[in-house]
Amino acid sequence: MSGIEGQLRQVTAAIAPLRRIPVSDGALDTEALIGERVLVWEEQEGWARVTLLGDGYEGYMPVAALGEVAAPTHRVSALRTFVYPGPSIKLPPLDALPFMGQVRVGALADGFARIEREYGEGFVYAAHLTPAETPVGGDFVAVAERFLEVPYLWGGKSALGIDCSALVQLSLSASGVEAPRDSGPQREGLGEELPAGAALRRGDLVFWPGHVGILRDAQTLLHASGHHMTVVSEPFVQAVERIRAQTGHDIAVARRIRDQ
Repeated sequence: MSGIEGQLRQVTAAIAPLRRIPVSDGALDTEALIGERVLVWEEQEGWARVTLLGDGYEGYMPVAALGEVAAPTHRVSALRTFVYPGPSIKLPPLDALPFMGQVRVGALADGFARIEREYGEGFVYAAHLTPAETPVGGDFVAVAERFLEVPYLWGGKSALGIDCSALVQLSLSASGVEAPRDSGPQREGLGEELPAGAALRRGDLVFWPGHVGILRDAQTLLHASGHHMTVVSEPFVQAVERIRAQTGHDIAVARRIRDQ
């Protein structure tokens, strides 16, 4: 095992798994998206023990998913976008990048952005990118609604699969509000707690032990549901009753991020 003292690296894979133990079938705790920065503490047999700088998560990531640090210039604003070997949609894609992935654009050509990659250049449809300093979305609920019917995946953080707290984190981050990765810290630190019995509205976050959902309106809950195994929109009262029947838990708290 080679010791590395906090070496700064960057995720160069489209999506990199962060696993609890350094094996390919180890439990998935979360995912890191292209452009995210990590501190590497040590490497062993193709795995790096890392800390994600954005989330504070610690775990194991494939060494092959990491590269040198280069300041991103843009974020991906489409749920997924293809990387082509040239500025043409007729070429076979090299890769697909996730929503909120970060890339470095070198130049524009024929409606495409040439992105700089550690393993060679690629071309992304320019309209699928937003400058890094500009929020990708406005209304974070509208961002979350774009994920409807995306499969539920414990630890997932993309349109290939997502969990409840990642849906909240990605949607808020796209709208310029940084959020913790897990529902527990979200419950403690996001917005303002509403008093019991307060009238709820669009954009309020509703927490149960180990779960979080977003209100589309006072009657409708949007959440990545392990029960439905998808991101679903369902009657709020129905969701409350089902969760109570299945877990014995009522709503723990509701929080308001900002005026919606």
